[in-house]
Amino acid sequence: MNLNQVTIPSIDVYKATEFYKTLGLKLIVNALPRYVRFECPDGEATFSIHLVEELPKGHGITLYFENENLDEIINDLVHKGVQFDELPNDKSWGWREARLHDLDKNKIIIFHGGTYRKNPPWRVED
Repeated sequence: MNLNQVTIPSIDVYKATEFYKTLGLKLIVNALPRYVRFECPDGEATFSIHLVEELPKGHGITLYFENENLDEIINDLVHKGVQFDELPNDKSWGWREARLHDLDKNKIIIFHGGTYRKNPPWRVED
């Protein structure tokens, strides 16, 4: 089984589309104002946004986008005006992460996990 797509809600799909294009995703389906779908620049996963009248309550959604050139990508996004809650830093679990929120308050973590991405020392084995 492979993860194909993640869909998030938005109250303004037009603005959300521009935001995610700025992050580097490639628009492949444009059904504005109600739906858009993107390809990630690396890998096979896709990402979509659909229009809702009200955003979910509570913790919400956290999106993780991985990039080997994390610091370079974040510097480029900062120069484009993207606001970060947390600039790249090393985490105790072995990843390097930067954190921000999109316009609908969905959490975004742009990270580089290296070998710890899928194979941390605490990985459960069969």
